[in-house]
Amino acid sequence: MDTSSRAARKAHAASTKARPRIGYKRIKGVLWFTRQVSQATPIQLVDVERRGVEGLLIKDLATKMEVPHVHFFRMLGVPKSTVAMKASAGQVISGTGGQAALGVVKLLGVAQGIIDNSTSPDAAGFDVAKWFGRWIERPQPSLGGKKPSEFLDTPTGIEIVARLLGAMESGAYL
Repeated sequence: MDTSSRAARKAHAASTKARPRIGYKRIKGVLWFTRQVSQATPIQLVDVERRGVEGLLIKDLATKMEVPHVHFFRMLGVPKSTVAMKASAGQVISGTGGQAALGVVKLLGVAQGIIDNSTSPDAAGFDVAKWFGRWIERPQPSLGGKKPSEFLDTPTGIEIVARLLGAMESGAYL
């Protein structure tokens, strides 16, 4: 084994130790996981995207956002039976459904960031998840009258909704 291969493996191992694996822990909750994702490095996010998200996270997201579970699963493009089976077995949902759920977590992080940056006294104690769950169901003029929930099943759709949230924060859309 040459020295450069050994050094590369050692550097990779050191960098892996510095970046703990991100995973949903129900006891800590959806908002804790949202903060973990918001603070994650791109490499950590790639790991989550490849691994998938816990089925329980998808159920808990729907509950926290106060969106009916079946409707939320449909938004993400994940069959109810798949979520139920994976959640009860402690398994992950990967592929497009897992990426859509991770996208919703990222959007929830954007919304939380807006509240965290707010100087309004009403921001204290504001239920971001509940607000976000309602907001995604409201038609938006900037989306051609469509609801943000209609865009949650693809990465590009998530990006469109993230831009809309950013525009709201800047005051471009009130």
